[in-house]
Amino acid sequence: GIQDTADATDTDILVTGSLRRDEGGVRRFLTSLAEVSVRGVEVNWWTAFDGVGARRVDLPTYAFQRERYWLTPSTGTGDASGLGLGAVDHPLLGAAVPLPDADGCVLTGALSLAGQPWLADHSVLGMVLLPGTAFVELALQAGARFGCDTLEELTLHEPLVLPEQETVQLQVSVGGPDDLGSRPFTVFSRREGDWTRHAGGTLCVGEHGDPPVNPSVWPPADARPVDVAELHMTMAERGYQYGPAFQGLRKAWIRDSEVFLDVALPEQVRGDAARCGVHPALLDAALQGIGLGAFVSEPGRAHLPFSWSGVTLHAVGATTVRVTLSPAGPDAVAIRMTDTIGAPVLSIDALAMRPLAEQRLLEAGGR
Repeated sequence: GIQDTADATDTDILVTGSLRRDEGGVRRFLTSLAEVSVRGVEVNWWTAFDGVGARRVDLPTYAFQRERYWLTPSTGTGDASGLGLGAVDHPLLGAAVPLPDADGCVLTGALSLAGQPWLADHSVLGMVLLPGTAFVELALQAGARFGCDTLEELTLHEPLVLPEQETVQLQVSVGGPDDLGSRPFTVFSRREGDWTRHAGGTLCVGEHGDPPVNPSVWPPADARPVDVAELHMTMAERGYQYGPAFQGLRKAWIRDSEVFLDVALPEQVRGDAARCGVHPALLDAALQGIGLGAFVSEPGRAHLPFSWSGVTLHAVGATTVRVTLSPAGPDAVAIRMTDTIGAPVLSIDALAMRPLAEQRLLEAGGR
């Protein structure tokens, strides 16, 4: 064509046309006029836009004039910071608002499988269930704002099932301190209509003694290895479906009534670890090891966390940990988590488990 000939003879010309295949309307014609205009051809734009109500507007003509052409931000009530909201950098939370009268605060977030796709990897009975470890992390985040480093008690009341398409609003409400500095908290959610209370408990300032640690030799010399793959198959038969984000349990050993675990946060969620106290997927992978020990009275049934006591976070942002599980009473387990050199990460005095209430979970999922 003409352009090919010009290229072959090294001639600087402009070739354009008013029609192209599947593109022959007014928009194409005006685009062609613009192409020749920017190359120096004088175009009578008044004639081109005659009768359509178009008008000329001024634009900056020199890129380095250092003049602003951004829209001026609104100073109205639509600005979140103007409403007293503070940003929260966390995978599950987005903002916080103080409660002056109660000396507390409300943390807010939005949960969805589009916004947090890794949550879809935690499924029970075919429904995406927010793991109990997420409530622990939410409570620890709330406590950190007030210097409360210990989750004294947390009880889960209702399961939080995440829908496939909708977004779930989340609120963590923290009340004022009592005489000892302890603070109550609750976790609510809603899709539409009324709020549902999912969890509640107490935050406090812990007694800072020597935290429990794992054995100095890892794994203990007299512990026998067990097959993690077989555990996952057994759990799948009981209704647990763990996708890649929740497959962090790497190795396991048993010694008498204790279980020892190597756990690493999978790559697809590792980037969020620094934004968490303890990432829910990391702690959940550690809880999967409960199925290897004699911690519950009905081992043939699926169990879910019910209540937590004495949860203390010693270090934040861990991605690879060593975990020891030991009995803490009927249907309860104590958890010690350290990093790979033995420094404490997390300790839990007691986690009480309950058999999965299938009907209750189905109702929460709208089935």
